Formats: sequence, C-alpha cells, structure tokens
Amino acid sequence: MTHSTTGNPEHAPFGLSGGDPSRASEGARGAADAVSHSRRDLLCAAAGAFAGAVLGIDAVLAQTAPALPGAGTPFTATTVPDLARALARQPYVAPRTDDLPDILKNLSREQYAAIRTAPGAAIWGDAGLDFAVEPLHRGSVYADRVSLFLVEDGTVRPVPYARDRFTADGLALPDPGQGDPGFSGFRLRARFAGADLSDFAVFQGVSFFRLIARGQGFGLTARALMLRPADSRGEDFSRWRAFFIERPGKDGAPLVLHALLDAESCSAALRMTLKPGDASVVEVEGTLFTRTAIDHLGLGGAQSSYLFGPNGRRGLDDARAAAHASGGLQIRNGGGEAIWRPVNNPQNLQISSFLDDGPKGFGLMQRARDYTAFQDDVQHWEWRPSLWIEPMPPTEGDADKALWGPGAVTLLEIPSDSEVNENVIAYWRPRAAIPEKSEAGFRYRQTWCWQPPEPAPDQPALASVSTSRSGRGSSAARRLFLVDFTGDILFAGPDGTVPELRTVLIANPGTITRQVLYPYPERRTVRVAFELDSGGQPASELRLALKAGERQVSETWLYRWTG
Repeated sequence: MTHSTTGNPEHAPFGLSGGDPSRASEGARGAADAVSHSRRDLLCAAAGAFAGAVLGIDAVLAQTAPALPGAGTPFTATTVPDLARALARQPYVAPRTDDLPDILKNLSREQYAAIRTAPGAAIWGDAGLDFAVEPLHRGSVYADRVSLFLVEDGTVRPVPYARDRFTADGLALPDPGQGDPGFSGFRLRARFAGADLSDFAVFQGVSFFRLIARGQGFGLTARALMLRPADSRGEDFSRWRAFFIERPGKDGAPLVLHALLDAESCSAALRMTLKPGDASVVEVEGTLFTRTAIDHLGLGGAQSSYLFGPNGRRGLDDARAAAHASGGLQIRNGGGEAIWRPVNNPQNLQISSFLDDGPKGFGLMQRARDYTAFQDDVQHWEWRPSLWIEPMPPTEGDADKALWGPGAVTLLEIPSDSEVNENVIAYWRPRAAIPEKSEAGFRYRQTWCWQPPEPAPDQPALASVSTSRSGRGSSAARRLFLVDFTGDILFAGPDGTVPELRTVLIANPGTITRQVLYPYPERRTVRVAFELDSGGQPASELRLALKAGERQVSETWLYRWTG
C-alpha cells in the first residue's frame, strides 16, 4: 500500500547532494563531494535546518556540553552512550564555524579537493593491519569540527591536528600558530582479500557515510540518523560530533568504531562494525537520547542519484543510455512479498510510503551491471554499490522491536537537472513515536553490494525485474510500458518451456490496454508489454506480477506514472 504527496521541491526540508565520480582520483572525488554538499547546505539553510553542536571544542560549548575524554581515559561499551545521555540533558547548542580561518572557509571545491593525506601519514598505514585511517581536513563546505579518537589497549587517545598530515598542492594551510583548524571526518582504507590498502569508506558531512565493496566505486550515501525528512516543520539534521575508532585486529577481523551524534531533538550513540569484502557489511547498533518527542524518525536512510533511465528521460538530450547511481527500491516486506519499485526523476516532488509491519529488508539497488546499460566512459554507473538494509534481531532487554514493527518504507523522489544531485531518498519510518527525555535502541545491518543477499531458504525463488521501459504509446493519450522479468522459474515447464503464465496488472486510476507477454528463453526473460490510458488523470499507481496458476512466480513491480 502506498501514499503519495507532491509539492514544490524548493520548499522541501532536505537537500540535494552528489556522489563521487566512480573510480575517479582522490582529488576529483573531493571536488564532487564539495559541490554536492554545497548544494545540500544551501537548501538546508533555505529550509531553516538546524546543525549539530561540537563537543568540547571551545569555551562557549564547554558551558553546556560534557567534555570528551582525555588521553589515557579508559574506554568501555558505555563511554559513548554516557556522553550522548549527558549531552541530551543539556539544551541544544548550534555549531560555531567562525573559528575556521577564512583561508579554509573560502576554499573552492577544487582547492579543497587538493588537500590530501601526506604520504606515510595515514594512521596504522605502516602497521601491517587491514585498515588505515586518514583524517579529513576542515574547509570549504565542511566547516563542522569532528573530534577523532583512537581506542588502543582499552584507553582513549585523541588524534591531534598536525599540519604535516596533509599536502595541499601549493595551497597555504594555516600556520601552526593560527590555532587548530581540526578535522571534518575521516576516510578508511582497507585490504580487500589481502590486497594493498585501498578506499573503503568515508565519514564526512552531517551524518553521511559511504562504503564500497571490492571492485566498486563510491556511489550512494548512507545517513546515520534522519529526523523529520521532507517534513513541513523542517528537517532536524543530525551531525557527527566525535568518533572513537578501535585499533583493528589481524587476520580479517572487522573494524569497530563508535560515533557520537547530536541534533536539535536528540543525541545518539552508535556502535558500527565494518567488514570489507565482495559484499561489505556494517552492523549498526544505536541508542537515541531524546530532548523532545520524535514522531518522524528515519532509520537505515540512504540517498542516491537518478537523472534518467529507460523508464524516463524528462526531455534530456543526452547521448548516454542512462545516468543513475540507483535504479530502484527493493523491499521484502513482513508479509513475505518481494517488491521492486523503479525510481524516477519526476516533474514534482513525490513521496511514497510502503506500509509494513516487521520488514525483512529494503534498499536502493543498482541492478544494471553492464556497461551497455549506461554507455558512460567517465562515471561508470555500473560500478556503483547497492545498499541493502535489514533489521537485526533485538538483543535481550532491547526495546527496539517497536521501531521495526509497524511503519513504512518511505521513498522521496526529487526533481533534478544534474547527475551530481542525490535526489532519491529511502528510509524506514517507524509508526511509534519516541517520548521526550527517553531512550530508544535500534539495530540493523547494511550490505554494500553488487546484488542484495539471497532471501531466506524458506522463501520461494522468484523472477526479478531486470528492466523497466516507458515511452509514448499508440496514441498521445497512452503510455507504453515494457517490463522484463528474468529467472529460471519462468521456464520451469517440461523441457524448459514456459509454463502457463498470467499477469496480475492493476492501474489506479486508469485503464490497461494492449497487454502482451513475450518469452525469450535464451535470456531467461519474459517481457510484459502494455499501455496505460490514464483517462486524463495526472498520476496512476501501477502494480504488476506474474503467476503460474495461483502461485506468484515473480516479484511485484510497482510504479508511479505522473503526467
């Protein structure tokens, strides 16, 4: 079941952001991040968004914020939750950025991208471990200060700013006597299957982070915590405040980090366990500490770019076949239904809610994995990761079961005229509200992958949607759709023949005409072609599935057509 609204995207309380060009140089990635986050910050400012405060940095904040631990302080599982709890008991304090020297504040995106980690300066880079940490400099649109700490031998060690950690290609960084510019986040490098250290993850900007699996380039962005996205009250942006990164073990052990976040309505403590691989996995365990009641929470949030594809080009004159980092939203709901919803670049803001109770998983997926699907020699969209989110079973005594009970997978589609804009956002919105001055825990697993994990063994094998196409129909009033389903189950008849298939196809509102099935055994694909006559209505919700007898043999294709 879905619910939709439309509106002016300029009034939406969330931003447009961009991804790093896939497999581009470090400098090019930084430039893309700078321009994309600049766009986001402009929209956030226009919507009156709030930023998170910085802990223990200056005298103003020290009046209200609990101090971060000093060198040699013992670190335990309760260190960061205790900090978050103490922070939530204090009034929210917006961040200061006027301590950032003008030479850094006024950097262009290209200048900021030139600030890189100096050779040999990565933390643990020469220790023979499976991970290395590269602090990221403050500057340009990355004005928020983020405190970094290492956890070694059970104690805390602050990471001090040092100018010689960075090279800047001739850019004059502030002199040591001008104070401590600080960090805006960090990059993680990792060994994939024993190879040399290479890019793995970036934590920088608001509460954003990105990972890749082996062989991929950076693409969509995860959001650690979302509060009131696309809400008329304005989004309450949570921000990274501090990270505590545990020294990794050897022989393929994962990396564990702890994060402190803050926002107007709450603070939060996260424990994140990161494991790189052919599919990179992050286990997220968090606790919210509320200042005010929260009735619009987003868990497992991600944002990605969709400029155009085979289901819609919005009149773009572009030689490429498609340009998007994610092609659709995949859902396995609590009722056992498998859903595929192609995303789009609409004329007006679209909000869709997929009501559920106990979701099995969801995520923004990039199913097209062949160069010919995009024909882009620079971006290589086919290398971008998919991100699958699934709730983890609550631990004994956890109260997070309610947060993954009744609720809705929510999809935002924002009009965009640039491929650097992350204009598609998906997250889980629990129905349950969290009272003020209370605590709430949650756990979920992220899989950054080429394809999402296989469903549980007790789930039936289903044909999946491989392509969705749309164009003008037999008349100006009709729209033609071509939906390809792929899977061996479609050819499970005697000697590999197609069993007797029928479609379940609904348009609301509108009328379906000229419906035809085309089997292609050599590609293990069945195409469903049909036309939609909307009857002059501005939008129509479409639903399509394949059945053999009374048994559904495909996932459910959902689509919103807008005129």
